[in-house]
Amino acid sequence: MPEERHSVPSVPSAPAGQASGLPPAPAYGRRSVADVLTSAAASLGIDGFANTLGLPAASKVCVVLADGLGRNLLKQKTAHTPFLRSVIQGGQGDIPVWLDSAFPSTTAAALASFGTGLPPGQHGMVGYDVLDPEQDKVVNLLGNWDPGVDPEQWQPFPTVLERAAGQVDVTTISLPQFGDSPMTRAALRGGRFLPATTAHARTAAAADAMAGSGPSLMYFYLNDLDKAGHRYGCQSEQWEHQLEELDATMKRLHASLPAGTSILLTADHGMLDVPEQHRIDFSADPALVDGVRHTAGEPRMVHLYLEEGGDRDRLLAAWRARFGGRVWVFTREEALAAGLFGDVRPAVEGRIGDIMIAARDSLALYDTRRSRPTAMEVVGQHGSLTKAEREVPLLFFQAGGKGPRRG
Repeated sequence: MPEERHSVPSVPSAPAGQASGLPPAPAYGRRSVADVLTSAAASLGIDGFANTLGLPAASKVCVVLADGLGRNLLKQKTAHTPFLRSVIQGGQGDIPVWLDSAFPSTTAAALASFGTGLPPGQHGMVGYDVLDPEQDKVVNLLGNWDPGVDPEQWQPFPTVLERAAGQVDVTTISLPQFGDSPMTRAALRGGRFLPATTAHARTAAAADAMAGSGPSLMYFYLNDLDKAGHRYGCQSEQWEHQLEELDATMKRLHASLPAGTSILLTADHGMLDVPEQHRIDFSADPALVDGVRHTAGEPRMVHLYLEEGGDRDRLLAAWRARFGGRVWVFTREEALAAGLFGDVRPAVEGRIGDIMIAARDSLALYDTRRSRPTAMEVVGQHGSLTKAEREVPLLFFQAGGKGPRRG
């Protein structure tokens, strides 16, 4: 770990206005995924954190992040979640019931905001893959990290788990392959890592880890919904089965964690299905890539990086003419003015595209010159600014007893 580390900056409020008809920026520092772990730490009395979400004081907190669990999907599928339905019906006082994901609404950006308490413009994880200006190449920030990028320098701020570990017991429960992954090292490092493959094994590990008498903070990760959604779609039977498994996992946590433990369930992003006929290879249209040096991002939030002297106005007009109201087309300057990435530090600006295209309807955009052959088979998608992708649930209850207890 580098000796010289950045201190954690404050998070300003999003600007009141939005550029180019864009939706409002995520509510960083007020009601976003960046505020969950920080509020949990504050509820434990850990110094240096603000309890933005108004969580009750606690001696133990377990934060469960279900990858891909959108607010809209949870509302649509309550027949599959009897336990979570009972939590929702019981209410949770003034604690928000939904949050904004980060922008883009993709795992690399949102998990990094969750893990650091910062907007993407600070932590620098501004997409699934983005330009590394120092190498003049596109690098992946999730499962295929570039060997030329040091995760702890790309994201130089201490994580919430690191900062909390000196004051309370801190544990991560997740899959074995994430124990020392670059993503973990960048945004979720700190405390003990307890690997477990199945959901049952993870709940058992969580119960054992929290059995001690001292205060503790736990991060509990589940990714089966996201995997099922990408492969089969979030309206599929397979996705609904994984939602039922999630509901069962939450019920087991309620029964097995020490009585009174605060349990929070949230997500990094939502999801929507994109029909095959709406998955489009934009690189096949010369007008959409002429003058573009690199393409990056995700199919629902594309970054375009221009050649020196590239005609930005022509490209903006070409994309708007091709897709019209199906997309938001905007520049880096407009994104920064709208606060989509939060406050952006200078080292991060060059990682953001000169032009960005965010899908408004069920559309996915690919550059097949650099994407995997199977990329266009993905059904469930996310990354853009629609409510289906950006709104995630926040459910709170306390462990122990015959039913959900609330503070």
